[in-house]
Amino acid sequence: MPRPDRSAERREELLPVVAAAFAELGYRRASTAELADRCGVRVNILYRLWPDKKSMFIAAIHHVFDRSLQTWESLLADNEGAGAPELLRYEAKHLGEHGLYRILFAGLGETDDPEIKAALAETYRDFVAFIRTQVAAHRGTTPRGGGASVDLAVWAILGLGTMANIGREIGLLRPRLRERLLSDMGDLILEG
Repeated sequence: MPRPDRSAERREELLPVVAAAFAELGYRRASTAELADRCGVRVNILYRLWPDKKSMFIAAIHHVFDRSLQTWESLLADNEGAGAPELLRYEAKHLGEHGLYRILFAGLGETDDPEIKAALAETYRDFVAFIRTQVAAHRGTTPRGGGASVDLAVWAILGLGTMANIGREIGLLRPRLRERLLSDMGDLILEG
């Protein structure tokens, strides 16, 4: 009797390690040999699970959203009545602590590749959809006091997060200032 195919499970096991390597090294510097070494497997094992390095990178891009979503859904489930303000407070303290945003930054340097560009677009669409749901629920679906539309608020919140991570990367924002940027400015945007 043939052994059951455990490829999906194995990809799930190795993907966090692959993602961490891409976050640290970027797309171009992360060789398949380095990825395999960090995973504790031979290169041919990685190629049984993914057809090529680009597929590994695209899986890592999607992993950024999946991990964020798991964290946010857990936070919302653990705190009944929690919503956008609580998510903002959480992100103000924890945004970027695992460095996975660097995968998205590395992907921006590869947007001449249509598959990587499509993976980034899909990931950002997923972020926008989730955040839009939270902002709309918080606002009761209509902006308050003529404030910014929900869609503009969502993109502004994403922009704050991006700028906070850039500030972290190049050492221009100290942790407390980064936290205040997200919490104080995020609240202003959230309230419209």
